[in-house]
Formats: sequence, C-alpha cells, structure tokens
Amino acid sequence: MAFSIDPGFPLPAGAVLPDYGEGGLFGFARGLRHWLHDRRADWPAAEIAPGERALVVLLLIDGLGERFLDTLGHGSALQKARRGSLSSVCPSTTASAITTLATGVAPAEHGLNGWFIHDRRFGGVIAPLPLVRRSGEPLEAFRLLPRLFPVAPMYRHACRPVTLVSPAHIAFSRFSLHHGRGAHIEAYDGLDDCVAAIVDMADALAHSGGLIHAYYPVFDLLSHEHGCRSPEAIACFTRLDAAFVQLQQALAGRDVRLLVTADHGFIDAPPERRIDLAPDGEVAAMLAAPLFGERRLAFCRVRAGAEGEFEAWAAGELRGKGVAVRSGEFLAAGLLGPGLPHPRLAERLGSHVLLMEAGWTIVDHVPGEHEHAMIGVHGGLSADEMRVPLILAQT
Repeated sequence: MAFSIDPGFPLPAGAVLPDYGEGGLFGFARGLRHWLHDRRADWPAAEIAPGERALVVLLLIDGLGERFLDTLGHGSALQKARRGSLSSVCPSTTASAITTLATGVAPAEHGLNGWFIHDRRFGGVIAPLPLVRRSGEPLEAFRLLPRLFPVAPMYRHACRPVTLVSPAHIAFSRFSLHHGRGAHIEAYDGLDDCVAAIVDMADALAHSGGLIHAYYPVFDLLSHEHGCRSPEAIACFTRLDAAFVQLQQALAGRDVRLLVTADHGFIDAPPERRIDLAPDGEVAAMLAAPLFGERRLAFCRVRAGAEGEFEAWAAGELRGKGVAVRSGEFLAAGLLGPGLPHPRLAERLGSHVLLMEAGWTIVDHVPGEHEHAMIGVHGGLSADEMRVPLILAQT
C-alpha cells in the first residue's frame, strides 16, 4: 500500500508535502539501496535496466533547488539535462535528507528530524552531524554513534563497490565514517579536486561498475551567508555548471550515468521576518528546553502545564507567520515518512511543532552557542525548499 500523508491541521500557505514514493528523495534512496544490494535489480532513476552492469556518478549539490535551476540557472548545462524533480524529506534540511540518502530510510526511522535534535542521553539539544551540543561542547559518550544512529548505512554489505567523494574537512568525521561503512572514502579539497577525484575513481571502477557518490557543500554555505539568489551563490552555480560539463567530457565514452540532485532548496528570510525569542522572555519561560529542529520548522518542548498558554501565544503572535501543531498530530500526519519509528522519536519531536510561513524564521539563544546570521534558510515546506532537480547525463 502506498504511504500517504494526511494533515488534519492547517499548513503554511503554498506548502508542498514531501513525497515518500517514487517522486521524492526517499524513493530515490530506496531505489539506490535496492540496486546496490541486488545485482539483478534495475534503478529507473538512473535508467539502469535489470541486471545491467553500470557505473553511476551521483553528484549531490547541497542546497540546489529546482526553482533556482529553472530561473537563475535557466539555459545552463545542468538545467538542460534536467529529467524531472524530486521532493525533499521533511524537514527539508541536510541532516534529515543526507541521512535518508545514506541509509534509504525516512526521517521517522533514522530519527534526524533537523540540524538540531533533542536527546537527553547526550545532554539535551545536540547537532548530530558535527556531534556537538547547541552550546558548542563536543559529544562524548559510551557507544555514542550506534546509540545515536542505529540504522545501518546502505553501503554496508552492498554487492556493488561504492566510493564516497567528500570534502576533506568532513570526509573522516565521526558521522561520515559511521555512515560510510562499507564504502571507500576519497577526500578532496576544492571543486577542481572534486572533479579530478571523480574521474580517478571512475577509472578505478571502470571494469566492475558501482557507485561514486560525490558531495559538494559550498553552494549551501554561500546561500546561507549571502542569500540564495546572491551574486556569490550565482557565481558558485556557474562554477558547478562548468564542472558538470567538464565531467561529461572527461567521462565521455565510458558508459557512465552522471546523476545530479540535491538535499533541499532555499528561501531567503529577511531580518525583519525573524521572530527572536528573548532568553528572559515569556515564551522562554514556557519551554523546558531550547528550540530544536530548524528555524523554519522548529520543535518545542513545552513545560508541563504551560501547553494552553503556549498555544494561545502561538495563535496570536504567530498569526500569518507560522502554524503551531501538537507533535502527536504532526507525527500521525506522516510528514516524517514511513518506517519503524526511531526509539527516541517522541522525545525528538517535543510537544509542539512550529511550521513557519514562507520567509519567516524563529530563533532562540543558548549561552556559549556560536550564532549564525543566515539570509538563506531552509527546513520548511515552501516549494523553494522542498523541490530539488533530478539531472541525468549518459556519457
């Protein structure tokens, strides 16, 4: 039976629901996992026939939304090679989507429902990718990784070889090593080195076939800092488009499927549309923990007995800016996808979820935290954030 999403509550205007079938990153990842583990399998997203030996290069450009590609990227080589689009997962953010692409399971099952999650075993609100608390201290605990990330990566026990081409500063992080089990990890430094590493790995896998999964984060970083339609983001895209052409030329005649997609898109949020919760304010007094999730889709742990007061505040102060939903209703609606729920999922959802309207964000503050002033943001349900391109070139 197909998985369905059925929100029984109002959504932000223009909300795009995640697709947990073949039209989303989840279905894309499930297809990839099946192909990696069954030599007789096909993979329609890469146009691979059943049992066909193939070499796939999957380039994941962090933050490249379909709206950007079809507007500011119109006429580019990447845009001309677009075969379709996919929905991101919910929340539309790196921690949730990258982990789905590394495991083949939805956020409900892998349990990373945002850049920040709540897990009292490790000190409350933490960032699971860099493995630090919101206040900045590194996480250290007995069997930290298997307890925090119980879902096995899709590369483990795969029957096809896999190489992960990753930026040098994160290639051998604890998160990367844990989710890269079963794959060879190749670090790179800069876009030119990334292209060279992909070509070298294609040479190494020429006879066996398999997967080269390359990750490029700079477009995302520049979009956060300068805005998703800024000259800096556009210049980065231009370099990526040239790299895509370079890869096609370097891999020509090798029968390689060159796939490009993204984990999420972007939307800009001006400072005047940021709701800033003061540490000594009325809302902070209602909360039993700092906010977690994303500034575009925030999870709240409201103190026992303060639920009515919090919901009254949200109904008044967030009118036209965001929608407050009880976490149980949010989970029951299916927005986090199918699968056996993560054993800590209830804690990680808190008591309420704030779904922000397009362009709006909500933030709070934690002592010692390095705060980032972001122009470009993601994590919400707008089309700009939720829709990513599916690009395919055969060499």
